[in-house]
Amino acid sequence: MFKSVKYLLLFVILFQFTACSQRNDKPIITFSADSSSIVIKNIDQASLFEIKKTYQVNPDSIKLISVLVTPGAQDSLQDEKDISGKAVLAGDSVIFTPANSFVKGKTYLVESYIGVKFADKSKLFKGTIKHNLEPQTQMLSR
Repeated sequence: MFKSVKYLLLFVILFQFTACSQRNDKPIITFSADSSSIVIKNIDQASLFEIKKTYQVNPDSIKLISVLVTPGAQDSLQDEKDISGKAVLAGDSVIFTPANSFVKGKTYLVESYIGVKFADKSKLFKGTIKHNLEPQTQMLSR
């Protein structure tokens, strides 16, 4: 009897690890179809709840996304330049629309803390937990 309980418990534990490890809950950062804005989608429910709660208080006070234009190989500009714009919550996505349109041929660095976790089980087991929270970054080329 104890053997069957032991195997059942082992099966349940293995099932939990495999079921949770297949999830990809990292937000997806892409250009919109016409490349006029940046869309962050696949936001988990907890992060979406916090964004909605903060957005209801004062939509202009939060900076959900940071967009920087990176210098090209032929540019004399050697620093990244911040792109101003407005982030809007639309359903279960965040849409960033720049004040000036994105330039074709340029590369943009997008940083966001949406859905970023301080420590998850994979970082805990690997021993790669850091003392500060790192944003999710994505390079997008127009």
